[in-house]
Amino acid sequence: MSLPASRPLYLVVFLACLVILGSAYYMELVIGLQPCPLCWIQRICFILVGLVCLAALLHNPQPKPPRTRALAARGYAIGLLIPTLFGATIAGRQVWLQRQPPDSLPSCLPSMDYMRDVLPFRDMLQLIFSGTADCAAVTWTFLGLSIAEGSLLLFIALTLFGLTQLLRSED
Repeated sequence: MSLPASRPLYLVVFLACLVILGSAYYMELVIGLQPCPLCWIQRICFILVGLVCLAALLHNPQPKPPRTRALAARGYAIGLLIPTLFGATIAGRQVWLQRQPPDSLPSCLPSMDYMRDVLPFRDMLQLIFSGTADCAAVTWTFLGLSIAEGSLLLFIALTLFGLTQLLRSED
């Protein structure tokens, strides 16, 4: 089976990441939705995916031996899979939090600046990843999906793309 060339696909994914991030900042700055800590982590994952795709798009290993090309292609695929799997895990955690009763979650977290100044890094990360009622609040939906559910679906699609790039037999 012949697959499309990788570089145009990486361009499409890079542009999709720009649209996703632009939408997130639009929702924050124009609509007024404040991102929770789990949302920030998902944004960072989308940024990393976009940067990997940009690097794969700009890097052209064609003059190199085929083995080097295959190694570079696999490296980009692995570089893509790491943030997509992590992002899917975080989005899945947020979807799970959204399904919990609100009274079973902590009400809020201190500000990031306060946590960074006062708490040890490990404790700060533990608080951020635990999530709060803020992370569980569904304040906006599109096609019946919360932002976290949409992010989870996007991360799953990006993971499938990364797996396809990893397992493909030709560049």
